[in-house]
Amino acid sequence: MGLFSIDIHTHILPENIPDFGRRYGYGGFIHLDHHRPGCARMMMDDKFFREVQANCWDPRTRMAECDTHHVHAQVLSTVPVMFSYWARPNDALDLSMFLNDHIAGIVQEHPGRFVGLGTLPMQDPELAVKELERCKRIGLVGIQIGTHVEGVNLGEPVLLPVFQACEELDMCVFVHPWDMLGRERMDKYWLPWLVGMPAETALAITSMIFSGLFQKLPKLRVAFAHGGGAFPATVARIQHGFEMRPDLCAVDNNVGPKDHLGRFWFDSLVHDPAMLQYLVDLVGADKVALGSDYPFPLGELTPGELIKGMPWDDARKEMVMSGAALQWLGMGKERFLR
Repeated sequence: MGLFSIDIHTHILPENIPDFGRRYGYGGFIHLDHHRPGCARMMMDDKFFREVQANCWDPRTRMAECDTHHVHAQVLSTVPVMFSYWARPNDALDLSMFLNDHIAGIVQEHPGRFVGLGTLPMQDPELAVKELERCKRIGLVGIQIGTHVEGVNLGEPVLLPVFQACEELDMCVFVHPWDMLGRERMDKYWLPWLVGMPAETALAITSMIFSGLFQKLPKLRVAFAHGGGAFPATVARIQHGFEMRPDLCAVDNNVGPKDHLGRFWFDSLVHDPAMLQYLVDLVGADKVALGSDYPFPLGELTPGELIKGMPWDDARKEMVMSGAALQWLGMGKERFLR
């Protein structure tokens, strides 16, 4: 299968999702309408959200497609719309446990092909830490979180206990944009996904840097989706602002944004070879990991194709295809050679 490869950015759902709205007594939750074999509509109450196919829930379909794409292993995480940070905390905990048990079960059944990330009720940090501890016990290696928690940025002190627990438990963190800012101005042209998502990720990274989070938790391993969104292209501006207005930018942390480069990981989902080269030059090949957003169409349709086409030697290509992922996951390659 060529270069060893681990895709850190893939999403999965259970094939059968309970009627959480009926269970909790209010709406806003996702369920699947299996309207024909191998196809389902993701429905938010009675509103259509997205069409998905069997590769979104069936591990054997995923493994067959991974074999076709020469992907050795996937890191599984839920679809961000399932985060449900807006829900009542105990309901979000119940939903998280359902999703986490599902992913853990797939990992246990196919340990050489999958590793799993959990989801947490981030609106209640105390409950989130308890579920994080349970994620560790059931075999998940980290968590996926959104770029904010109902408008609370990731650098805010209220969320610090969750990140502290991740560091203490050696659980990695994958940050994925969701509930994009400015949606009231982006009702046309799929703009929330095309413009809002990159802005969300840049905001999350900058909040975490300016808050001093990475200085407080030097062993915390964090990766950001979609090549870090708009952050890599704007880091020079952010650095300049940090230097020109320390009274506004350096109030909680005096270590500049550029000094954080190489402190966290990005996935490789940037859709352009020049941008991928820039990203690797910016943070190093050991901080850029294959990520495809499988199985969704805004992702890389043939995972790893962009990396394989780069004018790099095999050592650098394999670092981006799997080496950086192994470092972020805190795993050895032998974990997958089963």
